[in-house]
Amino acid sequence: MIALLIRDLRLATRAGGGFGLGVAFFLILSALVPFGVGPDRATLGPVAPGILWVGALLACLLSLDRIFALDHEDGSLDLLATRPLPLGGAVAIKALAHWITTGLPLVLAAPIFGLLLHLPMQAVPALVLSLALGTPALSMLGAFGAAITVGLRPGGLLLSLLVLPLYIPTLLFGAEITRRGVRGQAIGTPLVFLAGITLAVLALIPLAAAAALRVNLR
Repeated sequence: MIALLIRDLRLATRAGGGFGLGVAFFLILSALVPFGVGPDRATLGPVAPGILWVGALLACLLSLDRIFALDHEDGSLDLLATRPLPLGGAVAIKALAHWITTGLPLVLAAPIFGLLLHLPMQAVPALVLSLALGTPALSMLGAFGAAITVGLRPGGLLLSLLVLPLYIPTLLFGAEITRRGVRGQAIGTPLVFLAGITLAVLALIPLAAAAALRVNLR
């Protein structure tokens, strides 16, 4: 499992592997929004939580098609399906590699991007906490979508259409946590819901993704 994780991390960080693409997209979005809606703090502050979470969600979409596509092309996905390691475990490792190279950099860079959108400093901890809890669910749900569309040539658009509706609960509660942080309200209730969604996704989705892969590999 560790060898698989290291391999996926190396593939992601090599030239053209997609590492840093999500952060670059997040930065461009955060820099362009003030040009569109105006740089006024009173205008940007209230909408910053939603913009930041939508940006993180779209940034996670950029590299989802790489989770299984390269393995399918070189035949290593068939080897993974026959190894002693359960296929669900391989899915979880690949989702972890995607989160480390995409979700974790977004979590670390979010405070800086929040400042670009005039997010109040008091809301930064809530933003970081919500992204740290929610982005693992985004990566795992993305792995499920990638497992369904593996082997399809025009699969990028189909993958986005499949995954985006599944992202909505995570988006709603993640943005609500940050929004409450802006207002100085308690974040306990949406935080519990977001944590519950993430735990449920991490427990159930690897099995569903493994089943989808077995169907596509037949």
